[in-house]
Amino acid sequence: MILMQLGASKVLFALNQTLLQHESLRAGSLQAPYTTEDLIKHYNCGDLNAVIFNHDTSQVPNFINTTLPPHEQVTAQEIDSYFRQELIYKRNERMGKRVMALLRENADKSFFFAFGAGVIDP
Repeated sequence: MILMQLGASKVLFALNQTLLQHESLRAGSLQAPYTTEDLIKHYNCGDLNAVIFNHDTSQVPNFINTTLPPHEQVTAQEIDSYFRQELIYKRNERMGKRVMALLRENADKSFFFAFGAGVIDP
């Protein structure tokens, strides 16, 4: 549903850019800023202030690429903003509302909530 709202031409652009990024990673011409192992290591060491946690670690692919022609950079920015809003911010809002509802409806119970960092290993 989220992709349908974006429109076919932008979905195709996003898919092409994602494939190009993965091909570049596999070929070694693009370096990921961190790996899942990096995140686990810093978390296990209690190093939550590490440089790695200051990166944008969302699962939304970064379509912003300065090598794109200007009109494609605009498209990339629009897609990036749309995905962040739909896949990250709205998700966080929905989760927060669900947590608050559970807490209000079950004030006499204890809960443990675990939230992901929203990262993937490219």
